[in-house]
Amino acid sequence: MARRLVVKRGKKLGAAPGTLVHIGKHSQFEPSISVVVYDEDNLQSMEKVTPVACREFIGLPGVKWFDMSGVHQAVTVKAMGELLDLHPLVLEDILNTDQRPKVETYDGYLYIVLRMLRFDETKHEIYSEQISLILGKDYVFSLQELPDDVFDGVRARLREARRIRFMQADYLAYAILDSVVDHYFVLLEKLGDEIEALEDQLILEPQPQTLQRIHHFKREMLMLRKAVWPLREVLSQLSRDAHPLISEETRLFMRDVYDHSVHVLDTTDTIRELLVSMLDLYMSSINNRMNEVMKVLTIIATLFMPLTFIAGVYGMNFDYMPELTWRWAYPAVWVVMIGVSAGLLMLFRRKGWL
Repeated sequence: MARRLVVKRGKKLGAAPGTLVHIGKHSQFEPSISVVVYDEDNLQSMEKVTPVACREFIGLPGVKWFDMSGVHQAVTVKAMGELLDLHPLVLEDILNTDQRPKVETYDGYLYIVLRMLRFDETKHEIYSEQISLILGKDYVFSLQELPDDVFDGVRARLREARRIRFMQADYLAYAILDSVVDHYFVLLEKLGDEIEALEDQLILEPQPQTLQRIHHFKREMLMLRKAVWPLREVLSQLSRDAHPLISEETRLFMRDVYDHSVHVLDTTDTIRELLVSMLDLYMSSINNRMNEVMKVLTIIATLFMPLTFIAGVYGMNFDYMPELTWRWAYPAVWVVMIGVSAGLLMLFRRKGWL
């Protein structure tokens, strides 16, 4: 069954703006919050922290990173929103997991939405997950839909006391954005391998399933482009527009992520054009095979047309047909029919039809 391109919003009909209702896939796991507090010299990391316990870290020096996995429980999202003094519309967008990538400016923080994409090699499908980022003066609040941690690389850089430990919260937000965009390249590599195998199958032996797979991947590339195209505008805005929460140095790094997103978008468009050409090639292959079949059938029909005519003439029951009483009439008819067929075959070969 094809996946829905539009998420149902029936539960939001008639609700007031800011109503906290989760829209998206319902999960069975409990939401989990991890906290990382760091500066140049120290790093403190905790797992499975409650929203109430997170309040203790607000006044600590250094950069705070609150990472929440699972946004299907509105109560937990609301508690974290009250802790960080987030606008109700921001909390509503966090719970509506079909948001378009965007960046919004609020008093004291930035709200950023982007899509994390994964490729299921078993089902050959792209799965999209909404990532929400809240960038404050000295904190970053990230929210993921799934329990799988996609920011292992960022955590490793924090533990290794690299450049990120000497920067402010805006650089942490950049590192998270860069991690998401880097995952797009991994996704494109896997998609490229699948499409190359499909192209080989198309050239060697196209089947009806080949057409289904081409349409399937065209749909997947549409989902990928839907995630990358608006993200490019978000990164362009973050790297171009001056904002008190983003330093000039971090804006240079944002520009690098923007370049990566442009590269991803260009590659996506290239693959989409390749799929369109593969679809044309499939139709051409099918038409060529059909033409070959029709060519063979036409030649057979052409060969039998004069033979049918001869057999029809001598199949008439007239009394006065002199050939009927001739001793050599039967072999003579065979000689004529074989001669006509041989002559037609020679004519077809001379014309290049065989």
